[in-house]
Amino acid sequence: MILIAALLLDAAFGEPRWLWDRMAHPAVLMGRLVGWCDTCFNRDGELKLKGTLVAAGLLLTGLVLGGLIHVLPDFGVLEALTVAILVAQKSLVDHVRAVATALRRSVAEGRQAVAMIVGRDTASMTGPDIARGAIESAAENLSDGVVAPVFWYLVAGLPGILAYKLVNTADSMIGHLTPKYKDFGWASARLDDLLNMIPARLTALLIALTHGWIDPRPILRDAPKHRSPNAGWPESALAPVLNVALSGPRSYNGVRKNYPWVWPEGRRDPGADDIDAAADALWRVWAALLAVAVVGALL
Repeated sequence: MILIAALLLDAAFGEPRWLWDRMAHPAVLMGRLVGWCDTCFNRDGELKLKGTLVAAGLLLTGLVLGGLIHVLPDFGVLEALTVAILVAQKSLVDHVRAVATALRRSVAEGRQAVAMIVGRDTASMTGPDIARGAIESAAENLSDGVVAPVFWYLVAGLPGILAYKLVNTADSMIGHLTPKYKDFGWASARLDDLLNMIPARLTALLIALTHGWIDPRPILRDAPKHRSPNAGWPESALAPVLNVALSGPRSYNGVRKNYPWVWPEGRRDPGADDIDAAADALWRVWAALLAVAVVGALL
């Protein structure tokens, strides 16, 4: 029942600016904690060991904090609000649709909008590049920001979702293959990969089933080609249902990367309508998650 309330609250209100302009969002607080760990411990040798202890500490912090909130005698109100905040469905859809709206105005505005949700170079993006970036972001963040939090809440309650979000935040901040984080962020990146292993594949399954796509062969063929052990799964499911080729060549920090295509037989000229179709797919998966929660509450 708490999960049902949380999913509906997030769908209705998302991330209200009037609230988060006045107080720190929990994701911001998590980021500050990870940043503090980076400043204090990412120095003076033994970086892989320190990074491993930091990852373990963040996991434990989430478990303990979630346990404390869970036992508060408030009939689950704070827990439902916390879960609603940590499930980023509406904000994800809003960011994705914003790219479609901007792209309809001009390629320049589309580049500005997609730069808010992707990490690749956007200055020379064409219209199809912008659409592809938005669709890929929708698929990956559906897994990380919606399905995985719901999965870990169903598995381990509030401690599970808070622990997952702390590790996921650490991966996004320090889990990079750069000289600064190659060793210190190694454990956070690997732990995040582990925690997303099942949710990523579950996301692919939900995308396929909610669109009547029952042939697993394209997903099994293309997902392992992806540079990420998990992101390829939701992408390889969303690509065929939209009939759009995803991934492929792109540029990071001025360096061109010739990544293989996901669903290479798909169209390579996606546009704003395809971005909107991806946003619709997000809501289909959300509805499936809500249905699972309702069935679970009735059993």
